Amino acid sequence: MQFGRTYEEFEVGAVYKHWPGKTVTEYDDHLFCLLTMNHHPLHMDSNYAEKTTDFGKNVVVGNYIYSLLLGMSVPDVSGKAIANLEVESLKHIAPTFHGDTIYGETTVLDKTPSKSKSDRGIVYVETKGYKQDGTVVCVFRRKVMVPTETYIKERGGEQPGRPTASN
Repeated sequence: MQFGRTYEEFEVGAVYKHWPGKTVTEYDDHLFCLLTMNHHPLHMDSNYAEKTTDFGKNVVVGNYIYSLLLGMSVPDVSGKAIANLEVESLKHIAPTFHGDTIYGETTVLDKTPSKSKSDRGIVYVETKGYKQDGTVVCVFRRKVMVPTETYIKERGGEQPGRPTASN
């Protein structure tokens, strides 16, 4: 199983489709709200949402959708990252509701070698999240510092911290 990429493995224009998708439940949404202390009734109170909003039902917290897409992208994009440097933009395009399934894909927009250290580079990517019907719900761009193959070799290979089984 792939878990991230080295700088050399990224190609500008490449698109990584993140699999599997995630069906968002009311429990997921409420747990995220509770963990982040977001008690807005649009997310927590179905009576409020039904009677006073344009949506007529609860809307899933947008930052949960962003977090979900960021997590989905880790095996393809940032699993080997040295650091996430910047989230340049984050746009919530359309609402997500309980029961929607979210899918994601990331496009490599650019890559540049580090100016200060030759064993790493910066990858600039855009991740899009969409629902089961293809509606785009979230788009964000970020810059990720990733290692070169040299960095990986000098630090013990692909899984340097992994213990070995004893017989």
